[in-house]
Amino acid sequence: MPQTFFDALAVRTWCGLALESLGRAREEIDAINVYPVADGDTGTNLYLTVESAVAAVEAVFTAYDVGKPTLADAVRAMAHGALIGARGNSGTILAQLLRGMAQVLADGGTAHTDGAGLRLALRTAADSARQAVAHPVEGTVLTVASAAADAAGAATGDDCGAIARAAFEGARAALAATPGQLAALERAGVVDAGGRGLVAVLGALVETFTGEAAPVVPGASARVRPAPGDGPVGAEDCADGPGEGGPAFEVIYLLEAEDAAVARLRDRLDGLGDSLVVVGGDGLWNVHVHVDDAGAAVEAGVEAGRPYRIRITHFGAGDAHSTGERTPRERVQRAVVAVVPGEGLAGLYGEAGATTVLARPGEPPASGELVEAVRRAHAREVVLLPNDADLRHTAAAAAEQARAEGIRVALIPTRSAVQGIAALAVHEPERRFDEDVVSMTSAAGATRHAEVAVAEHRSWTSAGICQAGDVLGLIDGDVAVIGADVTAVAETVLDRMLAAGGELVTLVLGDEAPGTIAEQLEDRVREAYLAVDTVVYRGGRQGALLLIGVE
Repeated sequence: MPQTFFDALAVRTWCGLALESLGRAREEIDAINVYPVADGDTGTNLYLTVESAVAAVEAVFTAYDVGKPTLADAVRAMAHGALIGARGNSGTILAQLLRGMAQVLADGGTAHTDGAGLRLALRTAADSARQAVAHPVEGTVLTVASAAADAAGAATGDDCGAIARAAFEGARAALAATPGQLAALERAGVVDAGGRGLVAVLGALVETFTGEAAPVVPGASARVRPAPGDGPVGAEDCADGPGEGGPAFEVIYLLEAEDAAVARLRDRLDGLGDSLVVVGGDGLWNVHVHVDDAGAAVEAGVEAGRPYRIRITHFGAGDAHSTGERTPRERVQRAVVAVVPGEGLAGLYGEAGATTVLARPGEPPASGELVEAVRRAHAREVVLLPNDADLRHTAAAAAEQARAEGIRVALIPTRSAVQGIAALAVHEPERRFDEDVVSMTSAAGATRHAEVAVAEHRSWTSAGICQAGDVLGLIDGDVAVIGADVTAVAETVLDRMLAAGGELVTLVLGDEAPGTIAEQLEDRVREAYLAVDTVVYRGGRQGALLLIGVE
C-alpha cells in the first residue's frame, strides 16, 4: 500500500524496493561503468550497499516485539547499514546521500514527516555528498543528486509522492545529460553508471509513496555497448583510470576516528591518489580512494584511528605498473569460505587455507559479500561455513547465486566459529567432494558450542531474567547460566558441556576476556576431566568474551 507520509514503514518499504530495482538493473549498470574506472562493478557495488542498508533496517524492525520503530530509528539504521556496507566510489557516495537524508529525517523526533521534510532531506543529501568528495566532477552521480534536490525544491505542495516524483524526473533529465558533461561517457555512448543507480533508487521512492512503478531508465545515451568495430568499453575510456596512467588500486576501509584526525587523513590521501571520498561521522567513517601505494593509504588510516574491513582491489593485471594482457589464474579444485567473528580467527582460518569474511559485532555480512568471497576463492568447488545460525538464510542465498554462476557449493550449517574450526580440521581437498563435505559436516555436528557474553539490556531468557551487565553463558544458542563473574560462568558452562563427555575443548578468547581465564579453564579441565585436551586461540574483537567448543 502506498505511503502518504514518510515514517519508519516507508523507510523499510523504500529500502526493499530500491534493492529490487537495483537487482533488476545491476547487470546493465555494470555494463555502462566507464568512470572513474571502467571496472564494471558499479551496479553490483550499489546493490551491496543497499543490501546492507536493508539488513540494518530489518534488524531494527525485528528488535521491536510490540509496535514499530520510530522514523529516527529506521533512517539511522538505513544510513548506518549503508555506511558499513558501502562498496566502490558510487556506493560510498550513495551511503553519504542516505546519511544526509537521515540527518534531516531523524531530527526532531517526530513519528513521520511530510513533503517539506523530504524536500529538505534531499537537499541536505546532495550537499553533503558533494562535500564528501575531494574533487567533485560534473556529469556524475553528484550532478544527478543535485538535480533531484533542485527539482524537489521547485515542486509545490507538501505531498511526499509529488516531491519524490519531481526529484525522480529531475534526476532522470540530469542523467540523460551526463554524456555531454563527461568526455568518457560521450566516447562510450553511455550515461553515468552511478547516476543511473541513483535514479533507480529515486524511482523506488516514487513507488513507495504512490504505489506506481517509475519508468524504466535506459543506461545508454545512444547505445549501452559499443557498436561492432568500436572496441570494448574499457579503462581507455576513462581519463583518470589505470589505462591512462591512473592509480592501480582501489582502497576502502571503515575507520573509527575523531573529526580532526579525519580532516588530516583527507589531506594525506588527497596527495596519494584520486577518487577520494570520505563519508560518515560520529566517530565512524567509510574511506574510499584510488592509489598506487595501497599500503600508504592503509597506514594513513592507522595514523588517523583504527581502520578495519580493509578491501584492496587491483584494477589491472600483474604488477601495478605492468602492461600487456593478463594470464588468467587457474582455478583450484576446492576451497573453503568461512565467516569469522574476529581478526584473530580470520588469521587462524587463513593459515588453514580458508577464504574468510570478517563479521564484526553488530555488522553481519550481506549475501553479496559471501558471493564475492566465493568468487575470490577462485575454485570449482566451495565449502561454505557461515558459523552463525542467524546467517543461514544469507549463506543459502549466496550459495544459490554462486551455483548459478557455475560453482559447485556445499553449505555446512555451522552455528559457531568453533564448529567451523572442527570442520576445517578434517577438511581434505584430495577427497571426493561429497565425502569431504560429509566428513566436515559430521565434525561440525559433533561439536557442541557455547559462548560467554555480557547482557546489553534487561530481558527474559531460558535461565530466568537477566539485567544489563550480567554475564551470560549460552550453550548451543540458549542462555544456560546467568552470573556476575566471567570466569565462574565459564567454568559452569564448561562443566555442563563436559558432563555429556568430550575429548577436546576449544577456547577462543575475545579481547575483553579476563587475562587469566584461559589458564584457569585449562587447569579446571586438567584437574577434573582426565584425557580431555584443551586448545586456546585468540579471537580478537569478536563480540563474545569467550567461545567454547567441545568435541
